[in-house]
Amino acid sequence: MENKPISFQFISEPSDVNYGGNVHGGSVMKWIDQAGYACATTWSGNYSVTVYVGGIRFYEPIKIGEIVKVEAQVIYTGSSSMHISINVFSRNLKQPNFDKKTHCIIVFVAVDENGKKLPVRKWVPETEDEKQKEKYAIRLMDLRTQIEDEMKPFL
Repeated sequence: MENKPISFQFISEPSDVNYGGNVHGGSVMKWIDQAGYACATTWSGNYSVTVYVGGIRFYEPIKIGEIVKVEAQVIYTGSSSMHISINVFSRNLKQPNFDKKTHCIIVFVAVDENGKKLPVRKWVPETEDEKQKEKYAIRLMDLRTQIEDEMKPFL
């Protein structure tokens, strides 16, 4: 199976509005989780659960009534985990080009009906861009380990 990006497109709605008149960050996070879930479940062929959302970065607000595009793609696999890169874009209906609004990495684990981890097939990067994305995921894993070590006294 190819590692094609999963892509959702829709119009942001008034129900997505925050107090400042833009799309609420929580709505964006919901879309990220949905696209990540679709990508991870498609890749693994099994129900998958979110185990980590890291480094979510909101670049610019999304306006109500804009077309939103959420793209999710596997960038690294462990034995049961899948690291999914998520990018959120939007554009005014009258404009042809999307602008990147949000980025994050989300980690999913494939599980069985009892919540036990299941193995996932290995993703092997082929292009230079894919190899760079895999290196990025590995660097982020190392950083997460350092952060978790720092947090231990406070948990």
